[in-house]
Amino acid sequence: MKVLLVEDDVQLGQGLALALKDEGYSVEWVRKAADATFMVPLKSHLLVLLDLHLLDGSGLDTLKRMRSTGDSTPVLVISAYDDIETRVLALDAGADDFLLKPFELKELFARTRAVLRRKAGAAMSVIGSEELSLNLDTRELTYLGHTDRLSMREFALMMALLERPGVILSRRQLEDRLYGWGEEVESNAIDVLIHYVRKRFGSSLIQNVRGSGWTVMLPLPQRKQEV
Repeated sequence: MKVLLVEDDVQLGQGLALALKDEGYSVEWVRKAADATFMVPLKSHLLVLLDLHLLDGSGLDTLKRMRSTGDSTPVLVISAYDDIETRVLALDAGADDFLLKPFELKELFARTRAVLRRKAGAAMSVIGSEELSLNLDTRELTYLGHTDRLSMREFALMMALLERPGVILSRRQLEDRLYGWGEEVESNAIDVLIHYVRKRFGSSLIQNVRGSGWTVMLPLPQRKQEV
């Protein structure tokens, strides 16, 4: 899953980028408001981690520009400003959450999961249906009674498909969700990823629409009984 980190402090930015990558996220890190303003309209990030004090301006202004253009990408503000006025301004401007520096990584990851749950329209940690469900906290996929833990890339793939069941997502759309900007992507990377997921859960899980892309359907068709 692709995250945009907007943080001007080099030491903190490097540490957060490494920690997020270790957690399985694909991270794009910028230090300037101008760079964030360029990156955000691409709308390929699942989440923006936004500092309010940037090298060339205010993260709050960046947030306001995002929301004024209708961009609904979730934003988790990370800031050393501890006054209530700043927190209120950020939340009223459209931030989905506010985390005060310094913070523990486990809290950052927990708040990230919570923001992503809300984005998926789930108050609880599970999205999907009785036949197919994805746990957003544990990355466990359950399909017709079989449960297994996904890699982060597999998880990002299934989350993209389950956020919009029945909608066909193209190769380019899936690559934008799964891989970072400038990251080298093999031409068959999506095919290989889908192959591994199908191998574990069955070929009927992800449906291919020839020449268009892939989708999942809810409710899902039952598997045929073995004879």
